[in-house]
This record gives sequence, C-alpha cells and structure tokens, in this order.
Amino acid sequence: MILTLRRRKGQDYECIIPSIWILELHHYGNKASEVNFLQQSSVSLLSSVCANDWILALHQTLLILLIIGKWLLPLGGGVTREELSHLLLIFVGTAADILEFTSETLSDVKDTSPKMVYVILGVWTLSLVQFPLHLSVASIRSSDDSDDGQNVSRLVRLRKDVLSMVESLLIQDGPFLVVRLTVIFYFKVIHQMLIFFSIKNFLVVILNVYRLTVTGCNYKASLG
Repeated sequence: MILTLRRRKGQDYECIIPSIWILELHHYGNKASEVNFLQQSSVSLLSSVCANDWILALHQTLLILLIIGKWLLPLGGGVTREELSHLLLIFVGTAADILEFTSETLSDVKDTSPKMVYVILGVWTLSLVQFPLHLSVASIRSSDDSDDGQNVSRLVRLRKDVLSMVESLLIQDGPFLVVRLTVIFYFKVIHQMLIFFSIKNFLVVILNVYRLTVTGCNYKASLG
C-alpha cells in the first residue's frame, strides 16, 4: 500500500499474486506437524485457535483489504468516482461469494484430493482478477451528440453489459459451478450449503446466458 501510494501515485497494479497459496499448501502438507506443535505448545492463543481459523481470518482480511484498497485508490484504470462507488458495492457481494467458495469447498476436499486443492486455489485466484481489472465499468467516454456519438454510446453500453456477463460466466460463477459439481458428483460430497450455492451459481450462469442472448437480439434490432 505504501509503495502504491508513494511511488505509483495512487495507480494500482493490473495483477494480484496471492500469498494465500503458500499458506494453504503449507498447511495441507504439514498438518501433522502443526497438530503436534499446537499440542505441545504452552501458548494459550495458539492452542485455542486452530490453523483453519487463522487461514480463514487471512482470507477474510485479504478480501476486505482489496475492497478498502480499491476505495482508497480511485485512479486505477481510469475509473470515475461514480463508477468506483458502483464497483465497490459489487465487490462486497463478490467478496462474500469468493470467501464462501474457498472456505467451504476446500474443507470438503482438502483431506481426500491434493490435485483438487490446486484446482480450487486456481479458480479462487482467477476470481480475484475481477478486483484489479474491473471490466464491468471499463468504457470509452464520448460527449458527441451526433448520430456517430449516439452509436458510440450504444456500443459502450453494449460493451459494458457484455463484459459484465462474460466476467461472471468465465471468472466467477461458471468456474465455481464446475468445481462444486465436481465435488458433488466425483467426490460424493453432499451437504445443504454446497447444494444451495451450486443452484445459485447455476441460476446466475443461466440468467447471464439468457441476458446475453437478449442483449444481442436487441442490439441487432436497433441496427435494423
């Protein structure tokens, strides 16, 4: 944060390299030694809070800092303050979905499949691309009131709508749905929250496909 504020004058970065990968993989590969350490430790804080709680707290902290950091750095990507306020509201809901995905899905397969842990962390990393790229508000601004200006404005709105839908399909709800269905049908893990969020991801994917189709039809009609 200090480097971004002082050296980059408020311009944020175009990528995120999450250190949570190191933490999750270390915890997965060293669970036995962690348990022995906590059992032998005389420090009450370490003994009363398990490693999963610490990792969950760091996941939560990361997402909160991403949102607060985006709020404090409104210059990134040429986003206006109005667009930023809309973006932050979207990010709050997005962060909640991402947190639930990693905390619940990892706990479902962590003890049975090392490869699936990598897949889940990869999908989680992909979902974080939304925070620095903010595709849903990226636009080309035009103040021209002529027919060409109106056509550009129409294309801008279409571009924003399409990017928003594609972002959900390819970066968040689509991959989340695939992972959750894999956990259900391949690993035979079934519980209430997993089913609920799988249905939620499925509905979002279907609705985005429907919206994408309607948007395309409306745009073709407007040209005709």
